[in-house]
Amino acid sequence: MLQFTDDYLTGIPEIDKEHKQLFAMLEQTNKEVLQGADIRTTGMRLLNDLKDYAATHFAHEEAYMESIDDPELPRQRKAHKAFIDRMENTNFIGMPDDTMRQAVIDLLDYMSRWLMHHILGSDTLIGKTQSPFAFTDKYKTGIELVDSEHRKLFDIMGRVNALIHNENLYDRFDEIVELINELKDYTQFHFTDEERLMEEYHYSGLAAQKKAHQGFIDELDKIDLDSVDENQEAYLEDLLEYLLNWLSGHILGMDKKIRDER
Repeated sequence: MLQFTDDYLTGIPEIDKEHKQLFAMLEQTNKEVLQGADIRTTGMRLLNDLKDYAATHFAHEEAYMESIDDPELPRQRKAHKAFIDRMENTNFIGMPDDTMRQAVIDLLDYMSRWLMHHILGSDTLIGKTQSPFAFTDKYKTGIELVDSEHRKLFDIMGRVNALIHNENLYDRFDEIVELINELKDYTQFHFTDEERLMEEYHYSGLAAQKKAHQGFIDELDKIDLDSVDENQEAYLEDLLEYLLNWLSGHILGMDKKIRDER
């Protein structure tokens, strides 16, 4: 039977505590099966405990990942859903004792394999991978107004990304449209502020900046989400990738030069 060792530690106290509880639950169930305890009582308790565990632990894990904007959250949600579906489709009712005993053993074996792969392959990476939508120090220009507005742009795109990868895109499509419109409005607001600032600095690259800004605005104006009938998720993912690449490249390649002429 799988044992909880330091290899399974994520470094996140709440998650590690709940993982240890799950290992203990499985170990106790395995012990009862080996000792010949009533398999119906043991099996039903295991299944109910696993369903309860999934409902609480996965919610805690996903909430934590959301709070740190972990880019692996969509993949984790899919894995969690697959686990929940497996539990919901497992039914011991009406099984003869011998059949149920083997079903419980099979479930314990599944849990051992699932836990090993999921914790080592996914959970131990929580917080280790930085979101591409995080506004990090490398993007800072040293101009407070510009940096705060850039941070806001990254934040809006991050919220769009979170909605896209939520479980039901269609239920949240109107919210995504609102955020895209917010991005359009805030981008124009930011470019106006940035250009005004460059004029105050008598920045030599102002003309090139204005041209780049207008090109980006023109691309944003082409977005028509209402006309996207199929593959909405793929379209939105491609759109976000373009927006992120443009913004990060523009900041690093052009905006950082503004501070040199203050």
